[in-house]
Amino acid sequence: MPRRKKKLLSIDNDESTLTIVQIALEVTANWEVLSAQGGHEGLDLAMTEQPDTILLDLLMPEMDGLHTFKALRANPLTADIPVILFTCRPDLAEQLRQSGNDIQGVIAKPFDVLTLAKQVAEVLTW
Repeated sequence: MPRRKKKLLSIDNDESTLTIVQIALEVTANWEVLSAQGGHEGLDLAMTEQPDTILLDLLMPEMDGLHTFKALRANPLTADIPVILFTCRPDLAEQLRQSGNDIQGVIAKPFDVLTLAKQVAEVLTW
């Protein structure tokens, strides 16, 4: 029986970043990649699709990454989904991770499309 494809949800306010992430991970890792433009859409998709992990942009208008993360953790349907912060502010993200938040890891932007899947897999020990 073939293994189920890994499913990743990318939450970012930048549409071009979402497209690049989706293409990079689908081509290099053969993962299913879902995209949400902003925190509210991301929360809805996380609940309905139950991804294996979430790549979450930290700096977004309306509902930023930290508020999105807290909402994910507060919901029993999404509380256990691993979250990787994906941001141009890795220093801030690392501070959040080390301050006791249940953040799986941090990947800095700009990123290399050819190594993004490897970075995600390393953070999650896939």
